[in-house]
Amino acid sequence: MRDAMMEAMFELAESNSDVMLLTADLGYGVFEKFAEKFPKQFLNVGVAEQNMIGVASGLALEGKIIFTYSIGNFPSLRCLEQIRNDACYHDLNITIIASGGGFSYGGLGMSHHATEDLSVMRALPAVTVVAPCTAWETKQAILQLAKQPGPGYLRIDKTKVDGVDQNGCYKIGKASVLREGNDFTIIGAGGIAEEAMKAAEVLHESGIECRVIAMHTVKPIDKEVIKAACMETNGIVTIEENNLVGGMGAAVSEVCMDEQIYPKNYLRLGINDIYMAEVGSQSYLRKRVGITSAEIVRFIKSCQ
Repeated sequence: MRDAMMEAMFELAESNSDVMLLTADLGYGVFEKFAEKFPKQFLNVGVAEQNMIGVASGLALEGKIIFTYSIGNFPSLRCLEQIRNDACYHDLNITIIASGGGFSYGGLGMSHHATEDLSVMRALPAVTVVAPCTAWETKQAILQLAKQPGPGYLRIDKTKVDGVDQNGCYKIGKASVLREGNDFTIIGAGGIAEEAMKAAEVLHESGIECRVIAMHTVKPIDKEVIKAACMETNGIVTIEENNLVGGMGAAVSEVCMDEQIYPKNYLRLGINDIYMAEVGSQSYLRKRVGITSAEIVRFIKSCQ
């Protein structure tokens, strides 16, 4: 995902000198070529994430199109007040990139887990919240976030869905269909959608065809694809590498209640309002909190 991010950044910087990339002393081995080619469009503020948002806001007030970058929960939770008061309140064109969503940095412990950020950023007025499921979606999201007014939050992680042809169709706020099916719907946000695809393949072997939705935009969420899933399939499973409280699954639930269109069966998979005290790989920690393809398969088979 990070490589796709940089492809988009190069395209944007070449076409518009107002595009700037700010980092909080991270991205080594990734940003050097960008900094060399666009020295006036790159700024390393040092280990000072909160200050980075302040600097970004000042530049955005002068008409710059800003992307800020840091890892894990640092560009979101550490900077929450600055994002709220500076970027959001002034409706600035700043996209905050959090690289390492969920348990991507699981080996570094709880301080580096980004497991509440989707909920927190979704609660801020006017913020577009994007969690791409594929590398291609990552690139397209950056290109589109640069063009739309207001603040954006882009969460990328170390996993992604591979081997799908998305046919050049991407729009912020409009979910992507990764796999067709009418028996059940699985909705994923972020790289964890790979577990949805794995589950769909296993269920296919049992004659159960699942529709897999990449809910790459958590806010504004695609209401129509949710309503269609309720009416056309036997139920919905949502999966996210985020706290269940206020996350993507909660947003899907809100749509169902607000629209009064209810799925026949429903399960939200996510982190059940806990901090993960263990240290381990992303895949290990996913298993520990129960956000895996096996859990999806178990539930859907129980509904048949």
